[in-house]
Amino acid sequence: MEASTEERGEFALGWKVLFASAIGVACGASPVPFNVIGFTVEPLIAEFGWTRTQIVMPITIFGVIAALLAPFFGSLADKYGVRKVALYSLLAFGISFGMIALTPTAQVTSTLYIYYALWVLVGLVGIGSTPVSWSRAINLWFYKHRGLALGILLMGTSLAAISVPKLAVWGIENYGWRSMFAIVATLPLIIALPIGYFLFREPRTDERPKAIGGASGNLTGVTLKAALKDYRFWLIWVSIAIVAGSFGGAFINLPTMLSDRGLEAQTAASVMGVLGIGIFSGRIITGMLLDRFWAGFVAFPLLCLPALSCYILLGDNITFPMAAVAGFLLGFAAGAESDLIAYLTGRYFGMANYGKVYGMLYMPFGFFSALSPIIYANVRDTTGSYDPILSVAMFAFFIGGGLLLLLGRYPDNLPEAETPTTGNLAMEAS
Repeated sequence: MEASTEERGEFALGWKVLFASAIGVACGASPVPFNVIGFTVEPLIAEFGWTRTQIVMPITIFGVIAALLAPFFGSLADKYGVRKVALYSLLAFGISFGMIALTPTAQVTSTLYIYYALWVLVGLVGIGSTPVSWSRAINLWFYKHRGLALGILLMGTSLAAISVPKLAVWGIENYGWRSMFAIVATLPLIIALPIGYFLFREPRTDERPKAIGGASGNLTGVTLKAALKDYRFWLIWVSIAIVAGSFGGAFINLPTMLSDRGLEAQTAASVMGVLGIGIFSGRIITGMLLDRFWAGFVAFPLLCLPALSCYILLGDNITFPMAAVAGFLLGFAAGAESDLIAYLTGRYFGMANYGKVYGMLYMPFGFFSALSPIIYANVRDTTGSYDPILSVAMFAFFIGGGLLLLLGRYPDNLPEAETPTTGNLAMEAS
């Protein structure tokens, strides 16, 4: 009964922060660009004659920059607190994403490079609005129900996958692709930012679960240097790289794959919506399972599901129901992977330097998710089909999931940080 009270207490104390964080994730730089870029392929080909590889290149530019900056933004969250990092980054992301609408209309040599430069700006300022920041706060509020809480947090990407594609298609069809960027940019500015300003904060020491602190009340956890010497860090890192490298390209190029097989844009957007439902389901189910079972046993079967998606997407013809099944399974595994990154970071390496460690583990996720779309697009441009890369991805999902079976048990004791972080001191003062 006592444990049950503590579990209810986590949600009673932290539900407002969890709600604000989920909205922040939904409107942030993690899901929004990836849910938009696939629908710009046909309009940009029509206007500029660019290749598919050139058109999806911005998501690679954005993703690589964001991945490289993830540890930096994570360390800022550790040092100064999540609130400042997340809210300022939301503001900067919304403004910079909307600025893509300023891409020149004339086809001149510099047009493509101006378009790329605007995406560079999004990558430089947006990473603080991703789970790199928000998940630190959730890990500080929750322990017994951490898996479920992280699943709810990362449902934000599900909300984006369900709603943003349809908003993007509507914006393109009614106002053009440039205006679409400005329309989508209102999501972080007029929805997530006000909610985050009024509801989002880190817990005080007396509000934190006792399990994440030491005898003196300071957070427990290893340093980044110690984490980098731990074989488990690299197992997680490589697993994330393999799965993200297989998933990212399939996700971004899915509208084009479906178009190649005769499905219309609105139908493709519906499939992306089903994918979003898959992500939603993956978040919640994975989170609940992580609270009850060891992560390796949870991860392996779930990360193998996209192999079936790849099999369904092979060939020349596909019906909407089969495309929906492929999208759902692909999304379910994506939801599972994102939950796992945040959960495994907290359980194996602790919270004292969570932002730095998570940032390093987010790096392969961001980098390979960004690199994968141009690999898929290049295969399509050179061979006329996505089938060769889908065949490779089928096996990659099995390997990536299998690596997590080698992690071993969670550590029983983690070292206590010598002093509170600057961010925590700021919260105490408030």
